[in-house]
Amino acid sequence: MQHRVIVLGAGYTGAIAAGRLAKRLRREDVAITLVNAEPDFVERVRMHQLAVGQDLRPRPFSEMFAGTGVELKLAKVTGVDVDRRTVAVLDAKGAEELEYDTLVYALGSGWNDQGVPGTSEHAHEIAGRPGALRLRERLARLDAGQRVVVVGGGLTGMEAATEIAEARPDLDVALAARGGLGDWLSPKGRGHLRKVFDKLGITVHEQAAVTGVQADRVTTADGTSVPAAVTVWTTGFAVHPIAKATALKVTDTGQIVVDGTMRSVSHPDVYAIGDAAMAMGPGDKPLRMSCASGTPSAWQAADAIAARLTGGKLPKVPLRYFNQCISLGRKEGLIQYVTADDRAVRAALTGRLAAFYKELVCKGAAWGVANPTLGIPTRRHRTVRDRTQKDLAAKAPA
Repeated sequence: MQHRVIVLGAGYTGAIAAGRLAKRLRREDVAITLVNAEPDFVERVRMHQLAVGQDLRPRPFSEMFAGTGVELKLAKVTGVDVDRRTVAVLDAKGAEELEYDTLVYALGSGWNDQGVPGTSEHAHEIAGRPGALRLRERLARLDAGQRVVVVGGGLTGMEAATEIAEARPDLDVALAARGGLGDWLSPKGRGHLRKVFDKLGITVHEQAAVTGVQADRVTTADGTSVPAAVTVWTTGFAVHPIAKATALKVTDTGQIVVDGTMRSVSHPDVYAIGDAAMAMGPGDKPLRMSCASGTPSAWQAADAIAARLTGGKLPKVPLRYFNQCISLGRKEGLIQYVTADDRAVRAALTGRLAAFYKELVCKGAAWGVANPTLGIPTRRHRTVRDRTQKDLAAKAPA
């Protein structure tokens, strides 16, 4: 019988893992099913571009996985039973239960309202395509001079604020940050960031934690009221809630606790990758939720699964950081070089060259989904059948 591998979620990590497994293993030995609610790949790192009216290239999974042997199951995941090794899904035909031998959990994350009153009712988010499209429609209806407030001073907030300000210079764009603007960047990075924000006319509210959102304003911790015709909420991500409802060992935030090969520490037939996983990086620091963390975690998990199924050598490539790539509109960018554990160093690339670099990174990330064997050195694995025969021979009586 074929070994059944089910991959849940076809974002960057899930799609890469499925494709990489298909390259590593023989179709007659392993059946790979990729479960996703949508028929095409979503470039999540470009949602701020979609929100301001730019059209993104369609990337149907039927084309991306043509000829690979990966079976695409268009369905919504409604539950996972890790003791029975089943996944409950809902598709156009109704409810169904899928059985697996190995599960790759890559359901990712969505926006996190942080429990701030009024956020879910009045704020917009760009953590996924539906939210970006709703914001796109709302921005298109704004008149000149109306204010857009982006809440959150992280990478997503910076990219959203600059993209909106560049695309709609007639709007009054502001950003509210809990700390200082880019306070984790190098002096060169911070200087360039402020220069771009000033050039685009973006008002920055620093040390301004937002504690309430209303239809026409946001309120900060010190009681300041900031008018807002539109509020865009970018204060981090929350993982999909399904894992927390299972018997898997998870963190308080619902991330699945994994070892260095992205394997669940409580259920060895489950692997978690991307935002869904609590994985440790250099310096014994948790990897942050990002494409930069997710892609290598997908490589690691796929290679580990293939190695364990065929008796190959487990991957020992450390997961580390090299840079933080920030788009600041279509004409400006910032590439902040970092240590292995994600701390900024003095070196930074800025300006148009940095914008070009970031664009190459975005294109490369999407290209890597359809060409998943890059990144970690490939290894030729024996077939699952070879592994089984070797195990039987070893157990046979002399």
